[in-house]
Amino acid sequence: MAQRRLTDFFARRRPGVSATLPRAKPAWRTPSPAKSAPCAAAPGPGSSRKRARPPAKSTRDEPVPPARKRLRLPADASGSSLPEDVRDGGDAGSDRCCKRARGLVSGPSSPAVPGSPEHPSPQSKKTKKAAGSAGGRPCLAAQENKVPSKVTPSELKSCLQRAQELGARVQELKASAQKDAGEPSAPEDEGRLEGPCGKQMPAYQRFHALAQPGPPGLVLPYKYQVLAEMFRSMDTIVGMLYNRSETVTFAKVKQGVQDMMRKCFEERNVGQIKTVYPSSYHFRQERFVPTFKDGIKRSDYQLTIEPLLDHQAGSAAPQLTASCLLQRRQVFSQNLVARVREHHRAFLASLNPPMEVPEDQLTRWHPRFNVDGVPDIEPAELPQPPAVEKLTTAQEVLARARSLMSPRMEKALSDLAQRTAEPSSPRSPSLAQPATPPAAPPSALKGVSQALLERIRAKEAQKQLAQMTRRPEQEQRLQRLERLPELARVLRSVFVSERKPALTMEVACARMVGSYRAAMSPGEMEKHLQLLSELLPDWLSLHHIRTDTYVKLDKAADLAGVMEQLARLARAEETL
Repeated sequence: MAQRRLTDFFARRRPGVSATLPRAKPAWRTPSPAKSAPCAAAPGPGSSRKRARPPAKSTRDEPVPPARKRLRLPADASGSSLPEDVRDGGDAGSDRCCKRARGLVSGPSSPAVPGSPEHPSPQSKKTKKAAGSAGGRPCLAAQENKVPSKVTPSELKSCLQRAQELGARVQELKASAQKDAGEPSAPEDEGRLEGPCGKQMPAYQRFHALAQPGPPGLVLPYKYQVLAEMFRSMDTIVGMLYNRSETVTFAKVKQGVQDMMRKCFEERNVGQIKTVYPSSYHFRQERFVPTFKDGIKRSDYQLTIEPLLDHQAGSAAPQLTASCLLQRRQVFSQNLVARVREHHRAFLASLNPPMEVPEDQLTRWHPRFNVDGVPDIEPAELPQPPAVEKLTTAQEVLARARSLMSPRMEKALSDLAQRTAEPSSPRSPSLAQPATPPAAPPSALKGVSQALLERIRAKEAQKQLAQMTRRPEQEQRLQRLERLPELARVLRSVFVSERKPALTMEVACARMVGSYRAAMSPGEMEKHLQLLSELLPDWLSLHHIRTDTYVKLDKAADLAGVMEQLARLARAEETL
């Protein structure tokens, strides 16, 4: 077993020594301390002389880094010799040159040895792999160590094709089911609602009316509420400029409204405001308006806005005060509600059977009326700058300079004028209409008596009519009636736990507030108890003694019968 020569490693690492000691073949022998000839030639294969260690004075000139950082030996310490590329750490070209100089690589005429690069041994492969990782190439090692994926592209393509086939099959089944049932697909119609730019409206706009807090009422669509906010911001800006006798232009109002709302404000929105509230402003096109901007010339026409106010004879110039702003805002909101009422009236007329609700009794929209799906407001026409003669088409250019052109150019311009003169048929924008119920009965109701269907529809229409004309006070009473069955059970549990025949109103309300599943104030709980005693005086009675009110409960009564009676009263009240 050959012995490693660590001194040879250090000798070739020192500057100047490796250049002066070229050897044709490495000799893996132990160093001899007696002989230290630095320039001695390498002995022959049969000689027993050992190579001497270089003098120590040459190592004192330059500091040598410690061997622990430079020397890197393989983990498996076998008796085989280390390749030179592991110890030198150089690239493949420099390693091959060094091996040829030392006689390790055979020539073209010599046979290839097992340790040569042409026929590398398994151990040399492992050593070279370790050298590649130690020589600053960790990415290649990471790629070699990466486990290949088990899923092939063909399997992914087959899975994707199968998913597409299943999706198409599901869509076909849905379409066939809707066709058999004869019902309109309301979610798809709502999902296809488009904005003014042709893009699909987001969900918070399509279902804005469903997410409003508080009891249901005459809620405006989202786009109408945005327009009302634009009118409020525009009225505020116009009032500020008008009160200080400044000419109000659209450019100033646009900048102010966009800063207040963080939304885009265009002339289209001004036209919509004029459509809803025609008597709010007076619009004109004027020139020579000071703008103090580089992009607008004084000679250009600008859209000016002037608020229309009630001017009394003999009084000073009217001002757009806060009360006027509030009044104008209320008028604008009422006009928006009136527009939604028109669409709601048309929807009720299209029902089967048709419904008609008086306008003064309508307190909420029909449950199937798509509030956010009403058509957008058409903008009114605003004054445009006067037409100035400009050569914009080829026909005008041809008529102006016919005498200055050659025959070929005149023919080309005439052909272009004929092509551009043909007007393209503009497509009428399709406005989203609210979903209407089917006129014909679906196929699932075949065999059912038509008279029975008519009675069911009439009863449903009566219930919806009562729901739409219900007052807020009636709505609160119905909500309390719905809570009474559960509150009766809680109240009986309180009396059983207290073991008293009567409790004060404050104690009873406090116990019930702590036991009820929803948050409720003691005052609201007292109103529920008063309603409960009004409906069932034999089961719950209130007694006023001096300044206190006592609650007395009949614990011997059947609780299930009491809860059933309360539920029946709530249903009867709802149908009225």
